[in-house]
Amino acid sequence: MVALVCGWFFAEPAHLHTMHDRAGATHQYWSAAWLPVPRYAPEKPVFVLTGPETFSGGEELAYDLQQLGRATVVGERTRGGAHPRVGHRLHPHLELTVPVARPVNPVSGTNWEGCGVAPDVETPAGAARDVAYRKALEALLAADPGRPTAVEAGEALAALS
Repeated sequence: MVALVCGWFFAEPAHLHTMHDRAGATHQYWSAAWLPVPRYAPEKPVFVLTGPETFSGGEELAYDLQQLGRATVVGERTRGGAHPRVGHRLHPHLELTVPVARPVNPVSGTNWEGCGVAPDVETPAGAARDVAYRKALEALLAADPGRPTAVEAGEALAALS
């Protein structure tokens, strides 16, 4: 699912990560090459909101887009679950989970396991939407102050103050 969503934000397929399993095998994951809808314009800003409840696939989306320079992550550090795991029932009330692989990002050479995704713009998760909205309006106005929607964007920005 992350590869499909990421495909929407890149003009061409992008290498998201290489999964290394315990047996030594590797598998590359790329953003989707084909989409059933038009792609989001690559010059438009993208903001991903995160918080302490963001985990696993949500973290992968934030990390991939952040590391590949396609998005600004706004909010709080995530929980840090990058490695796929397999559960083994030891007892009816006890399960052992063992990591079986690790993703390695082509840009950072690592992943977010145990440390989470650090936001580019740190703010409480509850305020992340408003902060990202302000930054999006500022970016749109800076990129093209003469755009047809500049007056509307300027009014929206002024209303946030």
